[in-house]
Amino acid sequence: MINILIADDHPIVRHGLKQILSDSAEIKVIAEAETCQETLSKVNSDKYDVILLDLSMPGRGGLEIINEIRKSKHQPPVLILTAYTEEQYALRALKSGASGYLVKKSAPHELVTAIKKVSSGGKYISLALAEKLAFSLAFDEKFPHEVLSNREYQVMSMIASGKMVNEIAKELALSVKTISTHRARILKKMGMKSNAEITYYAIKQGLVD
Repeated sequence: MINILIADDHPIVRHGLKQILSDSAEIKVIAEAETCQETLSKVNSDKYDVILLDLSMPGRGGLEIINEIRKSKHQPPVLILTAYTEEQYALRALKSGASGYLVKKSAPHELVTAIKKVSSGGKYISLALAEKLAFSLAFDEKFPHEVLSNREYQVMSMIASGKMVNEIAKELALSVKTISTHRARILKKMGMKSNAEITYYAIKQGLVD
């Protein structure tokens, strides 16, 4: 039996995932979490075969806790299931330690297949993402957004989607000053001067919808 922890801040999504996975005799959802802190707490106290993790939970964010989950006592594999496209977060999530990446519009049978594969120690990615990984390995050139930390990348993406500093601060449960500091670092690292430049770059690179 593959024991699953679903980490997603939307009750409807968690309920839907449980319904989908209940059709598989080999998979059992034994716990749920709706924040990053709750996820880490449960991972450190109990054993799971796979952590099904959303990237956009309130607080620290999924990217920041992937590595902590992989370093926890039982080191369960992490399968990302998110609304973000592969272009937005897949490579960063995998480099952070995730064992697989799926978008929420994937077919139910693909989710079951992915869970089984990562639970046995494998990796699960789409063919398109595999090609991107091969390209990134063949050419070591870095794009400006690749020098950002995971938190900076998250803030950059939110700025590019049109959100204001105070909105981002509220959503991430951080202070406006902290977000402003991140924004300043993002602009410096990427060699830009304004939110408009960030937005143009992100759209051009396919980092936002």
